[in-house]
Amino acid sequence: MPVSCVLRRLGGTRRTATTTSAFSHVPFWPCIRRRPRPQTRAPPSKSWSLFSTFTPAVLTRLDQMRQRYAQVEKELSALHTGNDGGTHQQHEPHQHHSAANTTRLAALSKELSELSDLVELTQDLEKHRSNVRFLEETVKGDPDPDMAAMAKEDVGSARDAVTALEEKILRQLLPKELKNDDRGVILEVRAGTGGDEASLFAGEMFDMYERFAARQNWRFEILNVSKNEFGGLKEAAAAVQGHMAYPLLKFESGVHRVQRVPVNDSRLHTSAATVAVLPEPQDVDFKLDARDLKFDVYRASGAGGQHVNTTESAVRVTHTPTGLVVSIQDERSQHKNKDKAIKILRARVYEMEQARVMAAQASARKSQVGSGDRSERIRTYNFSQDRVTDHRISLSKHGIDRMMDGDLLGEFGEALRSAEEAERLRLLLEGEI
Repeated sequence: MPVSCVLRRLGGTRRTATTTSAFSHVPFWPCIRRRPRPQTRAPPSKSWSLFSTFTPAVLTRLDQMRQRYAQVEKELSALHTGNDGGTHQQHEPHQHHSAANTTRLAALSKELSELSDLVELTQDLEKHRSNVRFLEETVKGDPDPDMAAMAKEDVGSARDAVTALEEKILRQLLPKELKNDDRGVILEVRAGTGGDEASLFAGEMFDMYERFAARQNWRFEILNVSKNEFGGLKEAAAAVQGHMAYPLLKFESGVHRVQRVPVNDSRLHTSAATVAVLPEPQDVDFKLDARDLKFDVYRASGAGGQHVNTTESAVRVTHTPTGLVVSIQDERSQHKNKDKAIKILRARVYEMEQARVMAAQASARKSQVGSGDRSERIRTYNFSQDRVTDHRISLSKHGIDRMMDGDLLGEFGEALRSAEEAERLRLLLEGEI
């Protein structure tokens, strides 16, 4: 199904909102054939009946959030007054909350703040829809022709305001992907199929991400680089920190295919590199249990001068419950190598836990990296035709040099973000999320 057919207004046509948004590249209410869905839930309360242009699934979600808002307000009030909500025991006004109550208070306050934005938007929508109804009635029935003419001039902009508010409300209802939008990432690049050409391309890919990070004013900390005897990249990892790092980079996960003629050959070669983008966990959300970690130290190998093979500075960390292993030998200091290895391991274990949670919520997804086979491609870099194609959204752009310099990467990221948001919106309207 084309992304442009994600939204549908029930019962007729409407004007497209003029405000700029993630959906501004397509009409906000294009046609989409929605399969009939049985009515299995009770209709929302009458106080929400004004939102008649939303689907039943959206109306139900709004009603649930209204009820949750009232519940959170009640719980916060109980905590502030010293009532635990389950008994009538009162505490001294200046008595400190217990640690559990303090944590609960912070969580509820954050939730109330998030719900307040939605409540305010729905209140604004109610006012604007009432205004539209008043103007439409004035146009139809006011005996004063001047008043009717003035109302007719205003009704269009009033409808546009309603459309814009409805769009904002729908975007507020879209769930964030495990609340990772503001987090840093661990970026991993590995050579896939294609031999030496694949390792050369993997190195160019890693450099591309470093240049893109510099353009975004992000912090790009190289954690690990492993090269083969010809100077090509076997694998590399970096920690990327900065505003919107995860939302823009998460779509890079998968197999990237390159088609070009090597300098020492006259034939077109196809090779691949794999990329994994793992949201970096925060301490408050996820911690590795030290009892689950096994550490091994050994002498580093490869290029590195007099310190190589003289001290046991290389570190290998194994997470025993999952079997995940990370080895780092870049630094001369064993302590620094250990810190880097744990950082990468935390991200991998956290990503595995995320996948488990999403699967439990019926959000089945494939592994980020796959097998590395060239047929499992998400994007193709065709050097001979100076073209980059993202196969997930059928988007092609010319300018290989600009792409490898990190200039075009942001355009692909924004297009993929819009496509993802549109798909989530479709699922929201159909009651599937």
